[in-house]
Amino acid sequence: MKTHRQELWFETPQRRAYMNITPQVERAVAESGVREGLCLVNAMHISASVFINDDEPGLHADFDRWLEQLAPHEPVRQYRHNDTGEDNADAHLKRTIMGREVVVAVTKGRLDFGPWEQIFYGEFDGRRRKRVLIKIIGE
Repeated sequence: MKTHRQELWFETPQRRAYMNITPQVERAVAESGVREGLCLVNAMHISASVFINDDEPGLHADFDRWLEQLAPHEPVRQYRHNDTGEDNADAHLKRTIMGREVVVAVTKGRLDFGPWEQIFYGEFDGRRRKRVLIKIIGE
């Protein structure tokens, strides 16, 4: 069995952002040499997410509005986590909703997606470096 590990690093200038990372993951799969297996992609920080959905700007705006309604950033004093001096409790909640990771089958050396599926990095407390792990296993 082959394994391949790679890290992607991001630092967004804004608090929240959604980035299509499918091309980077596809490159990692190609570099791995795995033809049949699994590809795990996960955010290695508790205020960021990796998820699969459509690459459509209106949908991304809908995600952002919906998440902000569910876990609004302001007022920061509404969250006990922020009693520690942090201001990112909402980011932890948004990450829980959107998920930590995705696993995609690798078939014939390619990510085996359904129609319109793409992999996204969701940032909910940006302005600092964070990483995403790609781990590919298979034959």
